[in-house]
Amino acid sequence: MQSFANTLYITTQGAYLRRDHATLQVKVDGAVKLTVPLHHLEGVVCFGRVSLSSGVYAACQEHDLQVSFLSEQGRFLARIVGPMHGNVLLRRQQYRLADDPAACLRLARPMIAAKIQNARAVLLRAARDREDEARTAALRRAADHMAAVVQQLPSVSDLAVARGIEGETARTYFESFNQLILHESEAFRFDGRSRRPPLSPVNALLSFVYALVRHDCQSALEAVGLDPAVGYLHVERPGRPSLALDLMEEFRALVADRLVLALINRRQVAPGGFEIDPAGGVKMDDATRRAVLTAYQQRKREEVQHPLLKQNAPVGLLPHLQARLLARTVRGDVDEYPALVLK
Repeated sequence: MQSFANTLYITTQGAYLRRDHATLQVKVDGAVKLTVPLHHLEGVVCFGRVSLSSGVYAACQEHDLQVSFLSEQGRFLARIVGPMHGNVLLRRQQYRLADDPAACLRLARPMIAAKIQNARAVLLRAARDREDEARTAALRRAADHMAAVVQQLPSVSDLAVARGIEGETARTYFESFNQLILHESEAFRFDGRSRRPPLSPVNALLSFVYALVRHDCQSALEAVGLDPAVGYLHVERPGRPSLALDLMEEFRALVADRLVLALINRRQVAPGGFEIDPAGGVKMDDATRRAVLTAYQQRKREEVQHPLLKQNAPVGLLPHLQARLLARTVRGDVDEYPALVLK
């Protein structure tokens, strides 16, 4: 269990979270292992078998604390929040736009473009750093194809077509993903994206970090008063945080993919840190999960310059900045949503 950037992550199986006056305590086998002041926390993320006392539910209401439950592998399961806050007029406008196909396209288009540009940046960055000419050429071809496809986006007048462009570039990107992995172990070979369950160590890492990014995006949207369930790019389904999935598209390659590649290529995770469960899925052991969480929080503390605001900000703050820009776009203060693109 670790606390970073105002979020407490509990990974120890069988842990018990309880409230003690103005603090939260984590107990394991009856012993207090960690105590954190409530006013230091914005969220708690529980992985696997973690139980809560009734006092924690009261803390959600009193301190705007948000508690997320994920499987051991990082798949989002459920979320507890206090009373809904925020401007009701903002949410009403959000719902109106979601019922307007033209408005959905207008909001989704920059999100798709940013996702593609950030993914291309990962490929091009690797191409510059590789000495293998064949690998470099393959990465550049994939990046050029993605650039050609994304140029069609401004003229698209149908959201389904825009989704098709996003899907085609995602396939091109993941077909090249194995070229980005420098670890010689066959265990880290990437043969395509697989989910629910992930069927390889790389897919297990991607799914786990994507779940962390989604949690941060959902928290950011709720903090500015937007409804995470009503999005513009992703189809609405019961229990699906569609707007959070919309927002995280900008951060998939930018934060999650780069982190996973760094963990593998720097040998911060090892093939022995994964195991196959009875259903055939691949999952991380506790040590690997802790290593990923530590690296993720270190990445969130790194500072980058926001391209629109022209100010340095921690990576962990970027979802909150983008959520505020999205809220301004929904209100009509901004003509087009300025999605985040970093080199």
